[in-house]
Amino acid sequence: MYAVESNGFTKHYSGGKIKALSDFCIKIEKGTVFSLLGPNGAGKTTLIKLMLSIAIPTSGEGFILGKKTTDRSSRMSVGYLSENHRFPGFLNAEQVLWYYGKMSGVLSTDLKKRIPVLLKKFNLEEKRKLKTVKYSKGMLQRLGTAQALINDPEVIFLDEPTDGIDPVGRIEIREILLELKERGKTIFINSHLLSEVERISDEIAILKEGRMIKKGRTSDFLESTGEYNIRVEDSKQEIFFNILNSLNIKFAPHKHSASVKINDITELNSVIDSLRDEDILIKGVEEIKGSLEDFFIKIIR
Repeated sequence: MYAVESNGFTKHYSGGKIKALSDFCIKIEKGTVFSLLGPNGAGKTTLIKLMLSIAIPTSGEGFILGKKTTDRSSRMSVGYLSENHRFPGFLNAEQVLWYYGKMSGVLSTDLKKRIPVLLKKFNLEEKRKLKTVKYSKGMLQRLGTAQALINDPEVIFLDEPTDGIDPVGRIEIREILLELKERGKTIFINSHLLSEVERISDEIAILKEGRMIKKGRTSDFLESTGEYNIRVEDSKQEIFFNILNSLNIKFAPHKHSASVKINDITELNSVIDSLRDEDILIKGVEEIKGSLEDFFIKIIR
């Protein structure tokens, strides 16, 4: 049984003139972080709305933890952060979490325990009595993510969870998501922050104009550049560069290393052998790969 499954989800509007999503199929294992990427209007939010029965599909079906998405009970173990969430401005953070917790069917005794923990986890403890109308964008985003966890869900849908959050806050959110993953939770993310997605995702899919154009493990998206960063002992740096020149190998020198353009693994071993022949201590060899952002721009264009 998969945590999330979609079989041919399709959503058309205006009598088929607007094709928001077409024949989308996905199977997401339990306890994984899955990220859906795509430009604005690609159909990412539409897919989440179909999975949660906020929108009705033109065709296809979905499952959450083995239950059809048309079954109300499929959402009992789900947490959801919408992209443009709003909270009543006259409520404070404690009241928001209580309100959403009760709507999710959480017992009052459990809420009294969970709310302080979540407020502390998302650095809202000192602002818990402040009305949300006075919250910044980042604070609202933190509170929104906290409410998505109030019912201790097994599957969590997060639409742009780090939008508007500063770099320190993004790191904190990332750590929370990884902690949830370690607890066996399944996390489905829509995001434009590709550097964050790259750090935490197990699997990634890219949508364009309502169609999935690539899906795979995160490592599948990080293409090799054909370059290696080689670090050697500082005292032998000049000898290192001379060896590279003698082998007619292109490189970019750095303070303690060099980025070396290698044609194949045989040439890399030749460089390493030459360094060892000169008794040069090799402190590290690291393959340089392109970023997820590089791959995303390339495939979308």
